[in-house]
Amino acid sequence: MIKQWHMLEPDPRRVDAIQKCLGCHPVVAAVLVNRGIRSPEEAAALRSVSLSQLRAPFELKGIDGAVARIADAVRSGEKILVFGDYDVDGVTATAVLVEFLRAAGARVSYYIPDRREEGYGLKPEHIRQQAADAGVDLIITADCGSNDHEALAAAKASGIDVIVTDHHLVKEPFPDAIEIVNPQRGDCTAGFEHLSGVGVAFYVVVALRKHLRDTGHWRGRAEPNLKQFCDLVALGTVADIVPLIGENRILTSVGLQLINANRRMGLQFLREVSGVHKQPLDAEDIAFRLAPRINAAGRIGHAETALKLLLASSRRAALEGARQLNELNATRQRLEANVTGDILTRLKADPGLLKKRVLVLADPDWDEGVLGIAASKMVNQFYRPVVLLNLKEGIGKGSARSIPGIDLFERLSDCSRWLDRFGGHAQAAGLSLPEEDIEPFRDQLDRVIRETAEPNTFVPRLTLDGELNFKDITADLSDDLDTLKPFGASHHEPLFMAGNVRVTSSRIVGGHHRRMTLSQPDSDGAHRIAAIHFNPDERARKTDAFDRVAFRLRKNTWNGRTTLQLVVEEARAGDEKNGPNFPCNPSG
Repeated sequence: MIKQWHMLEPDPRRVDAIQKCLGCHPVVAAVLVNRGIRSPEEAAALRSVSLSQLRAPFELKGIDGAVARIADAVRSGEKILVFGDYDVDGVTATAVLVEFLRAAGARVSYYIPDRREEGYGLKPEHIRQQAADAGVDLIITADCGSNDHEALAAAKASGIDVIVTDHHLVKEPFPDAIEIVNPQRGDCTAGFEHLSGVGVAFYVVVALRKHLRDTGHWRGRAEPNLKQFCDLVALGTVADIVPLIGENRILTSVGLQLINANRRMGLQFLREVSGVHKQPLDAEDIAFRLAPRINAAGRIGHAETALKLLLASSRRAALEGARQLNELNATRQRLEANVTGDILTRLKADPGLLKKRVLVLADPDWDEGVLGIAASKMVNQFYRPVVLLNLKEGIGKGSARSIPGIDLFERLSDCSRWLDRFGGHAQAAGLSLPEEDIEPFRDQLDRVIRETAEPNTFVPRLTLDGELNFKDITADLSDDLDTLKPFGASHHEPLFMAGNVRVTSSRIVGGHHRRMTLSQPDSDGAHRIAAIHFNPDERARKTDAFDRVAFRLRKNTWNGRTTLQLVVEEARAGDEKNGPNFPCNPSG
């Protein structure tokens, strides 16, 4: 799908002030301004992160009561159950809470539901089977629980206290818990809305450690260093695609340092089986190598496999767990390919389905565990919200993904009369509904999206940080851009444009990718650089001259030698339609 190109135009005065104060490359200063940085002080803080920059957790609504209740349970030896979600965010949040509580001497166990058999969230049967029958006194949720009214009512009736730690959208009235620590609740003004579920769990642990310290709990017991949990926070934060700004950026940066130091045995072996041998590993490696394997446990098998890997204390358990996750991920890839193949076949047979602003499809043979990933791929290909459902015993159950500008949670709320259950975020959600209601649900969802979304919402945009000629690309510039890492949601990797580009040599690698040497002629001669274009369309595979190329600047290390290369996002010949839209709003 051809995208509209939009070139950002940063305020030159701010660019100049940041460049002069930091002594950085002017291109880097421009990128910082494009990311909303307004002063040299903000720029310096972004380029040099430290745990000391974290804001204190105590403004989070409900956190004081939560840690007081947990501390009482720890001191009195009550049975604590950590109940987590089965995705990476939930598994890492569970691991943070369990690992810390064990260090504090608590009587703690954990439970993660089976995605297929039990579905998302805390349910009344969990209260009975996993808590009441086991004599649990306190349940702490991890990345779930904010909308589980029935389960929390059942817990209260059974005399079991519940503390919710979560970050999913929640509407009043809130369920009846001892405390709900969720920065998304409307009465929380702490400004931590960007936190992931594991980020919220980490902040609870920060407050809990201080509470235990103030009450003398750590006398005669080793007090945990909270930095050691940042690798888990980085995993869940990157995997959940929350904005990589503020606390998320700090915790992810520190967490990446720990992962690269191979501090946690399970992650060390997971890196090896994933084929991530480069140093240092970055957020992209988490997103595309480590996180899918951790997610595969909950999607194809059981998420407890991933949790055991993260908590493993022996080499044997860590290595075995990593191998299991790698095998599950291979199975996940095959199942996902089956789903996407079925969808493309169906759309080819009935192209009228693409006349709607949302794609809602269901099939009894689709594996529920891979529907979220398949939906994301269809969103990228057809650029509209996608809902994919598995049909079983008259119920459609599955996942939905959206595009920027369409709040999926709000739109599903508009269609809630057809839904048995739903929850999630603006861009991702889970849902279930009766099979006979799928068609009216599809029609209403299409209608409310048409009524609430602007027409240009459905035109994908490629936002460029500026024009960068080949002659200006240097190792020093690349090193300077690296100071802006880690990249992720709301702090994306810089994307540049070069014009009048020639292909001096090329070959197809991996069956689908075009490796090239590109040149850009100017008055000084032709400046050349290596490039790779992943999965180009047929035209881009064959064209030897491009009017313009959008690219990211990367380092490529091979046989101990590091060179610069361009990773081409999109390349346009001069006669292609829907070209760049320059200039655009400087604010982006």
